[in-house]
Parts: sequence; structure tokens; C-alpha cells
Amino acid sequence: MSLLVVGLSHRSAPVSVLERAALSADAQMKLLQDTLAAEPATEAAVLATCNRIELYADVDKFHAGVAELSTLLAQHSGVGLEELTPYLYVHYEDRAVHHLFSVACGLDSMVVGEGQILGQIKDALATAQELQTAARLLNDLFQQALRVGKRAHSETGIDRAGQSLVTFGLEQLSAGAAAEGWIKGKKALVIGAGSMSSLAAATLVRAGVGEIVIANRTHDRAERLAQVLTDGDDTDVLARAVPMDSVPVELTRADIAVSCTGATGLVLTAETVAAALEGRTGTPAAVRDDAPAGPGGTLAPTSVGTEEGCPLDLSAVQGATGFSVMGEAAVAGMDAATLEQHAAWVDKGTGTVERRDNRRMPDVDAELITALAAAVATVGRVPERRRPEPVVEVPRPAPVLALLDLAMPRDIDAAVHRLLGVRLVDIESLAEASADAPMAADVDQVRRIVSDEVAAFGAAQRAAHITPTVVALRTMAADVVANEIARLDGRLPGLDEKERGEITQTVRRVVDKLLHAPTVRVKQLAAEPGGAGYADALRTLFDLDPETVAAVSRAENNTENAKNRGRA
Repeated sequence: MSLLVVGLSHRSAPVSVLERAALSADAQMKLLQDTLAAEPATEAAVLATCNRIELYADVDKFHAGVAELSTLLAQHSGVGLEELTPYLYVHYEDRAVHHLFSVACGLDSMVVGEGQILGQIKDALATAQELQTAARLLNDLFQQALRVGKRAHSETGIDRAGQSLVTFGLEQLSAGAAAEGWIKGKKALVIGAGSMSSLAAATLVRAGVGEIVIANRTHDRAERLAQVLTDGDDTDVLARAVPMDSVPVELTRADIAVSCTGATGLVLTAETVAAALEGRTGTPAAVRDDAPAGPGGTLAPTSVGTEEGCPLDLSAVQGATGFSVMGEAAVAGMDAATLEQHAAWVDKGTGTVERRDNRRMPDVDAELITALAAAVATVGRVPERRRPEPVVEVPRPAPVLALLDLAMPRDIDAAVHRLLGVRLVDIESLAEASADAPMAADVDQVRRIVSDEVAAFGAAQRAAHITPTVVALRTMAADVVANEIARLDGRLPGLDEKERGEITQTVRRVVDKLLHAPTVRVKQLAAEPGGAGYADALRTLFDLDPETVAAVSRAENNTENAKNRGRA
């Protein structure tokens, strides 16, 4: 059996696809059960966060496993397989281990170095253990991933490279300023009471908010979270819980709102936010005018027939699609003299080009035409010489309401981006901002830790793979000793207990010494890359019953599962 992971994340898929593919808790459980029911898989675990969905499985066939896991992800996410496939990534065996260990260390996170992923890996393992879809391989894998992540955070400065997604989002709301200085004394609203919302609430409290309100569909959970915040030793924040239907009212009082629920639809519509703005300011919310022209954008087409002094017959090109009197359509077919006149007219308003003497020799005209042809051949068009007109920026008031949407799918309508007086940061904008985030020097050290741990995990798994064979061999040897002692009793019935015991012990010592060196050495060899074949060789050399080996393996897995259920 071999480890396989099929998934998608913010690195492989746009946020719009991740948003549609998000799995609820019930959907994750159903996915695990269906994966285990599929023929290629014997173990399964799902790691689902706000920016990744990954299905881990122990499979006996690679291609069949990839096809089955991809199909199951598509079925349970609701995104068609053809649409989902281009965004999926596949890791197998050691590469799959390397991927999960990198994820656990925060190297694959949207915010490099964040530690929240460890809690999400722990939750994924607990769910798989509860549903009994994780056996020896995935239990060992996920528990080792947790240890690797903790090692990376304790032995390196990876924490300096990143922070939690909540802190990063709050810093984006404050336009890069320190969250503590910007948040201090403000009123905050947190929508949701799950792990991410709890982290957001705790982060806001540490940053110094003056008041925090928790809204949740289950009011008891909101009250418990509010009580935890109130009872904190290092804060005197005023925290209270409200029902979800109070959110519109609370939004008129809040300076900051963070939303992270498991809702499948929008929690805050643009209309709700606009109404909250009106309640805060006393005036209707204005909508930003997103003009197509802007810095680096394209200029609006120039109106035809209004340019005074243009030497062209404008009426002849009135119907030309995409025509601009400054572009290549305007100068097509001009002779050199008209071309120069047109260029002088284009540059007339800039004061940067001198008018040339129209009395020129034919070779000058030919030179100009040759230069123009060369430019067309190089850039595919006649270069425009008119400078872009300065764009008038639409004044935008300072935000009076800051919104942070950490849900997947989104809780807050993306149309809120266009409301004046609101600043919205969501998963999509966080993904764009994190692409430019600097990497810490400690990241290289973490990568070395991951590589070392992957090698150690592989060696341990290969060594464990041969253990049932070794146990079966020793069991067979013990049966041979027992049978021979029984035969000795029949042939020498006069032996007393002391003599019989001494003979039995001697035979056992001989067998143990004969088996000790081969079994120790075969475990060492099996731990090396390519060592899986030693188990087959051992079974063949000693003619071991495959069913006996399988029975030992099943017994070990059952014992391990019982232990893990106790841990969960």
C-alpha cells in the first residue's frame, strides 16, 4: 500500500474555485466514508481549511487511486470533475509525506510560517480516528506531521516569517500598519464562534479593542466565547454575545467586523453593509465609480471629428471599429509628408516636438518611411506619440467600517468593495497580498528539517513494513520448537521437569541466536530506500504463509486503532 494525496489550494486554484469547492463538516465525513468504500483505498483523511482541500489515502493502485480520489472530491465539492481537474495536484509516497510536513510547518500556507495549520491537522486526524478511517499509516503520518510542525516552530525563527491569517488580515485592513496601534480602543464585531472566529476574537482582544461583540447562530457558543474573553487575566475588555439577527444593528456601532462562519450563503450582503454605513453616518452609502481608465490602463477612445487642425479626412473613417486618431488606423497609407504633418499635429499640445521644415529631399522621405516600416515590423503597429492624459482619481473617504472575511465560501458580498467608506479584506485579497510577503531566512532551515523528517519517516515505515514478516518468522520458529519438544516427550518419557525445561530452553536459545542476526539485518536493510523487497525475500526463503503475515499486520493495526481512538 502507498500514500496518495489529491487536493487543491490557493497555490493551484483561484479563490473563486476554492470557494465553490469548500466542504462542510458533514460533507467531509461523507467524503471519508465514501473514500474508504472505494476499492483502491484502505485509509483516508481530509484536511480542509479556508484555503486548501486535500484528501489523503492509502491506496494499492496509483492510477486507479488518483482517478477515484479526484472523482470523489468533485462529487462532494459540487464542482464538476472537468472543471476541477486543472486545479488539482497529486503527491505520491515520499512526495506526499514531504507535502504534508511542509504544510504542517507553515511553508505552504498563504501566510508563510503561520501556526494555526497545526490545529487544523490535529482536527483532521481526530475526525479520521473518530470515523475509524485512519489506520497505522495515516495515524503515523499525521502525528509525525504535528511533531515536525512543532519542531520547526521551536527550533527556528519561522514564527518571525509569518503570523496567523487573522493577524495578517488585520494588518491588511490597517494598510500595513501595526494592528495593535490601529485597533486599540475600537469596537469589534465577530460573526461566528468556531476556531477561526475564536482566534480572531482573541487577537482583537490582545490588540486592545475596547469592546467586542460575538454573534453566532448557536447563542450558547457565542456566550461561552464571550465569557472566556471576559475572564482573561490580561484584559478588561467588555465582551458580550448577541443572536445573529442582531448583526445589522451591531454593524452600525462596530468599527471592525470579522466574519468566519460555516454558512453556505452570504452572511452580510452589500445592502446590509450599505444600511449600516447609513446608520453610522446619517447619509446614504455612496458607490465607487470604477472608471475603466486608470494608471496603466487603456485610454478611452478619442471622439472622431472634433480634433481641430487634424490633417485627416475624419468623415472617411467615421465607422472604423476601434479607431483612434492617434493610432495605426489613422496613419495607414499616409505618404511621408502627411505623416510628418500628422505627427506634428499629434505632438502640438505637448510642446516636445519641433515643427520640421517641409522642404525636404526625397531621400529624407524614404528614410522616414523605412523607419516607420521597421517600427511596424518590430512592434506590430505604428507607435502612438501622444502622451496619456492624466487620470483624475475619484476621491474616496477614509474607511469608517473595516471588514475582514475569513470564510470559505465567503461570508461577505464582494460587492462591498465598491462602497465608499468601507474597507473589505477577504481571502482573495489576502492571497494577492501574501504573494509579495518577504520570506524569512529561517525558512531554509525549516526546509532542511522537513527533508530530514521525511527521510526518517520513510525509513521507519519501511522498517515497520517488514515487522509482520519477522513476527511471522519467529512465530513459525516457536511452533517448530514446540513440536520438537513434544516429539522428545514421546521418545523420552522418563525426563523429569528440570531436565525437560533445560532442553527446551537450550533449543529456544539456539533458534533465537540463529534468527537474531538475519532479522536485525533485514530490518536495517528494509529501512533503506528500495528495501521493501526484503520482506518478500524473507517470506520466500522461509516459505511463510502470506495469510499468517497478513493476520499479524491486521492485529497490529487493530491494536494501534484502539490506542488512537483512546487518544481522540
